[in-house]
Amino acid sequence: MNRKLVSSALAASVFVLASGSANAESVEWQSLSVAATAYNSVPSQTTRHRPATAAWGDVLKPGMRAIAVSRDLIKKGLTHGTKVRIEGLPGVYVVRDKMAARWTNKIDIYMGQDIAKARDWGIHHDIRIRYAENDKS
Repeated sequence: MNRKLVSSALAASVFVLASGSANAESVEWQSLSVAATAYNSVPSQTTRHRPATAAWGDVLKPGMRAIAVSRDLIKKGLTHGTKVRIEGLPGVYVVRDKMAARWTNKIDIYMGQDIAKARDWGIHHDIRIRYAENDKS
């Protein structure tokens, strides 16, 4: 009897895992052209008392693939936790921060405390990003 129960539980787990991966593959990525700069978690670029704490409360750490977005992009679906692919950069980044209200159609790529790396990145106009709207999985 226990063997049947374990077998049923295992089958249910496999079904749940399989349906979860099917949903991940069916995510529709939206495309957008934005300006892209880079920033660091240092007091002169963020806040003096908590330079690594982002606007939504996330604590940023060097090596994280995180971005800040201008507030107009939040209205387009780039909300906290949204996954983003950035043209020319490997991997998937996550929206963890938001920029001051004066910026529009812009992302800021987190580069830890490496100020030279951020300066080398500079500003890219019309860089293509793709994002999985409202996908926080």
